[in-house]
Amino acid sequence: MPTDTFEKTSWSWQLSQFQHQVGEWCEYQFYRFQQAMPELPTGWSISPWLSELLKFLFWLVIGLSIAWVSWRLWREFSPYVYSWLNRSGNMTDFRGKNRSSESSIALLLERSQEFYRQGNYREACRCVYLAMLQQLEQKAIAPHKLSRTDGEYLQLLRSSVTPIQPYETLITTHEQLCFGNAEILPDNYEQCRQAYREISPE
Repeated sequence: MPTDTFEKTSWSWQLSQFQHQVGEWCEYQFYRFQQAMPELPTGWSISPWLSELLKFLFWLVIGLSIAWVSWRLWREFSPYVYSWLNRSGNMTDFRGKNRSSESSIALLLERSQEFYRQGNYREACRCVYLAMLQQLEQKAIAPHKLSRTDGEYLQLLRSSVTPIQPYETLITTHEQLCFGNAEILPDNYEQCRQAYREISPE
């Protein structure tokens, strides 16, 4: 294959073409902006350093705008990217984690029942909540992250699971445990257990 043909179809060539087109478009927009400006009186002119400063500020605003949009997009879609990467990871490691998380889930549910029998309904509900998180990790729906808030879990789950109501019950109860002063009653524990049964029939 001739070198010229290879160069014309390579990624670097296409990228340089794109950069060239973007540069031309920006220059054209800047030219239009200059044409739209009112003409200065005779004898008046913009000093070269002021012209360069305006160009610098123009590119700075464009750069900051692109950075801000990129940051917003990353904040919005990073949970889905991480979830997708986790699903497409090494399946052997995933099976090993699966077996480990299954035993962890069983242990958490057993502890929740022990706390329930002791009358410690807060810790009983917390164990069911943690079992739900383990299950989300096991199914690669929402990999566990210490920095992830209940609100972020809900946002991610609303776009990836149905029905959402059982998850909302467990997460809302956990928020009450952490941030509310309401007393946790046996009914709250039963609601959590029922919600967990709906997402993971035993």
